[in-house]
Amino acid sequence: MTVLAGLGVRAFMDGDLAKYAGDALYTVLICALAAVIAPGARPAVTAGAGLAFSWAVELLQLTGVPAELSRHSTVARLVFGSTFNAPDLLWYAVGAGFAWAVAALATSPGSPGSAPRTSASR
Repeated sequence: MTVLAGLGVRAFMDGDLAKYAGDALYTVLICALAAVIAPGARPAVTAGAGLAFSWAVELLQLTGVPAELSRHSTVARLVFGSTFNAPDLLWYAVGAGFAWAVAALATSPGSPGSAPRTSASR
């Protein structure tokens, strides 16, 4: 769903709104991947991991390595970007916060999809 949302944002919006929504959704996707890799992790941990990864990628852009990789590979351009943009750091945090909120709601006791509590788990 996150990839479709990102494609939809790019298809139907333009300018800064589309760019920063794409940044936030990038981090949402990384958080979702972290949750798949570590299914028992708390939402705060997967959100923190997604945010740390996103920030690391953005800061790596200061080195010029992602720009060079992006010239040779579309996949590298999609994953690593090419140029540093400080406001992206804020929008990655927005995405991580959104991912945390959705995961926390989805895993809270009594929410649809959460495991029912038994007397042994209380």
